[in-house]
Amino acid sequence: MTIAQCYEKLNGSYEDAKSRLMNDRLIEKFMLKFPMDNSMTLLREAVENANIPESFRAAHTLKGVSANLAFTQLCQAASDLTEQLRPCKETADSALLQRVEDCYAKVIEVLSQYEMEK
Repeated sequence: MTIAQCYEKLNGSYEDAKSRLMNDRLIEKFMLKFPMDNSMTLLREAVENANIPESFRAAHTLKGVSANLAFTQLCQAASDLTEQLRPCKETADSALLQRVEDCYAKVIEVLSQYEMEK
C-alpha cells in the first residue's frame, strides 16, 4: 500500500498532507507516530471522569493532530466534539464521542495495515 492509498482508505487528504509536510518520507514518519499520541486515551479518561475541561482539551488536541496529518474524517469528528464541549458546561455527547472513537479506530487499523505491508 502506498501512502496515497493509505490516505484514500482513511478518507483523508493526501494532497493536504503533502502540501503541509512536503514529501512522503515526512508524511510516513509522522503518520506512523500517530498511534503513540495519547490524546484519545486522555479523551476517554476525561469523559469517564466527567472532567469537561480536560475532555475539551483532549478533543481539541486530537483535532489538531489529525488536522496536521490531514486525517480528514477523524479531524471533522474531533472538531464536532470539540465544538460541543467548547462551552465547558456539559459532558461529551455520546453520539459524537462514538463517531470520534470509530474514526480513530479506522485510522489505527489502516496505519497498522500500512506498516505491515511496507
